[in-house]
Amino acid sequence: MSSFPETLTDRYRRFRHRHFVPNADQYEELATYGQSPETMIVSCSDSRVDPETIFSAMPGELFVVRNVANLVPPYEVSGKYHGVSAAMEFAVLNLRVKNMIVMGHSGCGGVKAALDQSAAIQTEAHFISRWMSMLDDARLNVLAAHQNSSASVRQEALEKEAVKQSIANLRTFPFVKEQEEKGRLSLHGAHFDIKSGTLTVLNHSRGQFFAL
Repeated sequence: MSSFPETLTDRYRRFRHRHFVPNADQYEELATYGQSPETMIVSCSDSRVDPETIFSAMPGELFVVRNVANLVPPYEVSGKYHGVSAAMEFAVLNLRVKNMIVMGHSGCGGVKAALDQSAAIQTEAHFISRWMSMLDDARLNVLAAHQNSSASVRQEALEKEAVKQSIANLRTFPFVKEQEEKGRLSLHGAHFDIKSGTLTVLNHSRGQFFAL
């Protein structure tokens, strides 16, 4: 039986001493009364992009779901397992979040695999390719619109199209559409550039991203 990673043990002890103990009252309140975040974020699993860090969030402030390439699948009820959909359902109908944000990022490996289907990503069971197939149409549109562009330009373009596609998919969920139409829920898109630390947000009416 392998031992727990020593580096994580040290970091946990540091967290408990520096963060948990000084904020013990807040943690006790969260444990007693539960969570009531106003915002849900769908973000990538990439270790370089952490929503809580980017938005300086304290525990209880953000409801976060992370997956490969920060994708939201379209509404459908067939099959058995719908992790992202279940989290969204809980956030909207139970937590009553006011904002849902889909946040992409630069250098996304999942988007790279979707864009360059010969990219070397180990995928024995083909989970990644099936998941990224949600971007098949967006990929074709990006390639058509950027025939003479560099690979980095096409990459960023598809990263941002992925955010737009996920927001469009969000609106296929009846409970999301209903709450948005009632003005109780706002949908947002964002893209984080790892190198510069710049966060751009989607202007829905113009279909473009602008830096904060």
